[in-house]
Amino acid sequence: MMGNVNYLSILVTLVYMVLGLLFSTQLVRFMGGEGETLALGDSYFRITVIGSFFWIYGLAANMIVRAEGKMKSAAVVMGIGLAVDVLSNYILVAWLNFGVEGAAWATNIGMLVYTLLGWIYFGKGFASFRTNVFAIYRDASTIKSIVGLGMSAFIMNFMNLVQAVIVFNTLSRYGTTADIAFYGVVFRVFTFLLTPIFGLMRALQPVIGINFGAEQYERAIKAYKIFTLVSMLLTLPFWIISMISPASILGLMLPDQIFKTSEMLYFRLNMAVLPLLSLIFMAMTFFPAINKGKPAAVIGITRQLVFYVPVMLILPRWLGVSGVYWGSLVIDSVVVVWTVILVTKEFTRLRAKSKPVRTYNM
Repeated sequence: MMGNVNYLSILVTLVYMVLGLLFSTQLVRFMGGEGETLALGDSYFRITVIGSFFWIYGLAANMIVRAEGKMKSAAVVMGIGLAVDVLSNYILVAWLNFGVEGAAWATNIGMLVYTLLGWIYFGKGFASFRTNVFAIYRDASTIKSIVGLGMSAFIMNFMNLVQAVIVFNTLSRYGTTADIAFYGVVFRVFTFLLTPIFGLMRALQPVIGINFGAEQYERAIKAYKIFTLVSMLLTLPFWIISMISPASILGLMLPDQIFKTSEMLYFRLNMAVLPLLSLIFMAMTFFPAINKGKPAAVIGITRQLVFYVPVMLILPRWLGVSGVYWGSLVIDSVVVVWTVILVTKEFTRLRAKSKPVRTYNM
């Protein structure tokens, strides 16, 4: 098992490191970096590329733990790595004044701990299967299955990259270096608050898949509703704090900085529909689990390309930097409504299938 994981992790790391180090400046410039922003972004990116193995292997190992059904163990490992990342950021940036480079090294340290915990988990026999944690081998059929199953996630991440390129280029054109840095912090906080949703997405897939395969369609529908509601409730406390006191949240990432009124508004706009995003992300799991991958792919691609590209190219021309945040709010709101419509239609179809067909004697 781990032999294939180690093989793929090393292979992907080598490709990523070579391309990343060779073209780091060009990639950051492509993201909209110019002048000081280009220099800072290039420095940050190069440092994170150096530690990329820990990013890749740590995430892969954690996914295996989730696949075992040990969601609590996976969450604990992820939480410890994240806590180390935040603490290292505070020490290197706030105390030692290492700036952007300190933030990059802090992230690498967090991912190193993430990976070490994975090695301990598999090496000490906590896994449900026996394996050599440092074995390296290649099983063509297994790797083919891994690549096939992971392709949809790859496409989604690529779409996220396209979105990031558009947003950062827009901020570079209509804003300042400070605007780009602020958006980066907002995005990290936003991603962190989505963590519970991502965890529940992994747990939802087998629940729906098993019930769908057993033709227990009402249970599959109920599972979607329960997981969506729980993920909303988990994000709600953090969302409330973010909306009431955004400075307290942002201050953890940017200590000793006084935030502008406009920045507080931007943060609130970016977080406004956060709890409702559970509807979208659970739908992204729901559709593939019932053998309908197309709606999930369409939702993802449409949200990232069809909506983001024109909105981010047009709205900031009128509203400046604020257009990025207002645009994101409008896009997410529209996609939430659209997702509800698609899911509701699918519920109706599944319920119709579960009803027995009446026959009449002539």
